[in-house]
Amino acid sequence: MINIFNLGLGGALLPLVAVLLVLFAMSIRILREYERAVVFQLGRFWRVKGPGLVILIPGIQKMVRVDLRIVTMDVEPQDVISRDNVSVKVNAVVFFRVMDPQKAIIQVENYLFATSQLAQTTLRVVLGKHELDEMLAERERLNIDVQRILDAQTDGWGIKVTNVEIKHIDLNESMIRAIARQAEAERERRAKVIHAEGEKQAAASLLEAAQMLAQQPEAMQLRYLQTMTQVAGDRASTIVFPLPMDLLGSLLDRARPGPPGDAA
Repeated sequence: MINIFNLGLGGALLPLVAVLLVLFAMSIRILREYERAVVFQLGRFWRVKGPGLVILIPGIQKMVRVDLRIVTMDVEPQDVISRDNVSVKVNAVVFFRVMDPQKAIIQVENYLFATSQLAQTTLRVVLGKHELDEMLAERERLNIDVQRILDAQTDGWGIKVTNVEIKHIDLNESMIRAIARQAEAERERRAKVIHAEGEKQAAASLLEAAQMLAQQPEAMQLRYLQTMTQVAGDRASTIVFPLPMDLLGSLLDRARPGPPGDAA
């Protein structure tokens, strides 16, 4: 009679033990080092727990996992009209992380989706204030501007935007050809400026040399003889060269006979 009672009591306790084991298993959570648990008790925020072993009261407490690692988010290509009315497609990548798990869960419904949408609109607004040349030449400054605006607006969500990088600025074919023509014209302009500057310097040097030779007629004659020597060394059958008038004048003065009184 006792054995039958003991067996009946043991059979009644087995389901209770099984339920307790199931509830205990449901109350245990293990969080990794980069995870945190935002725990709600009867619908109200209780505390942030983790990492490691977290025990919850089944039916009373619930938790939401939050990843604290840096998230790399690719911003879809956006149609941007620059300040000089050029239409381009721009995409970027945003790096951010959750700094305050409580705000990230309570202050915004889905912080990943919200950050993505905010990054798209901010990218269009910031780049639309600049001309195309600034987009192409000052990309680093634009990255800093977008990052600063995103970081300020997501601070209330407990999110820190660490970096923003503009990946591509796509132009249509006609604009690419126009930029190529502009670059070619710019190179031609620089070449002409350099050539004109060289001509100016050469003219200044020639003027200085002429002034020096004009002060010393002997130097002019030596320069003339040097030029004749160079010309004579060339392979030419006939050489025609002018004679300077000052040299001829001196020779004629010597060959001209003197006054009759001098001869006597």
